[in-house]
Amino acid sequence: MNKNALLISGAIIVAAVGVMYFAGLFTQSGGKMAKVNSQPTVKVVVPKLGQIAKLGEGDFNANCAACHGKNAAGTGNGPPLIHRIYEPNHHADAAFKLAANRGVRAHHWKFGNMPPQSHVKDFELVRIVAYVRELQKANGIF
Repeated sequence: MNKNALLISGAIIVAAVGVMYFAGLFTQSGGKMAKVNSQPTVKVVVPKLGQIAKLGEGDFNANCAACHGKNAAGTGNGPPLIHRIYEPNHHADAAFKLAANRGVRAHHWKFGNMPPQSHVKDFELVRIVAYVRELQKANGIF
């Protein structure tokens, strides 16, 4: 490839990324590129939370809500966890922990792969799962 073709190819790539960024299609989120759309995808009834779930709510908001939305209602970035797909008989508590530790390839939804969330500590995951399970139960998913 000659020098001019290489420069033109590079310019096209830079221009395409710039157009997507400035058009608002992507934004920086936690060091990763994420689609911009924070609208909830499902309506969630929020119950009075138990002590561990209340702690999990804070952990969830700090680590998960950017993609999975407030009260796990989903966004344009990630699926709602208040959905029958994530009921305990289909995705056990351990599946949530594995997903956070190892990441998940896209298989139920078209949001793309979920990268590992290795910054989330095991004790936080226990509380996050308690929070999600209490939300699910209050919304008829158990």
